[in-house]
Amino acid sequence: MGDIFIWLISFFILIALLVLIVYQLMCLADLEFDYINPYDSSSRINKVVLPEFILQGVLCVFHLLTGHWVMSLMCAPYYTTM
Repeated sequence: MGDIFIWLISFFILIALLVLIVYQLMCLADLEFDYINPYDSSSRINKVVLPEFILQGVLCVFHLLTGHWVMSLMCAPYYTTM
């Protein structure tokens, strides 16, 4: 029963991450269609970058603490090491 709650928490964190990414994409689409200027777009995107990084770190540590090693490695931010 505890495993279900772990995966539900993980699911909701992933949904929150997806919402943040969709918001960033909407800001970029507004910028592309000239609805907002580049300064406003970058300030809106910069406001959600730190919460996105924090949620990603929380998800990675959450999987690490619950013993799901493969999922922890899969959600680790590997793109910053390239």
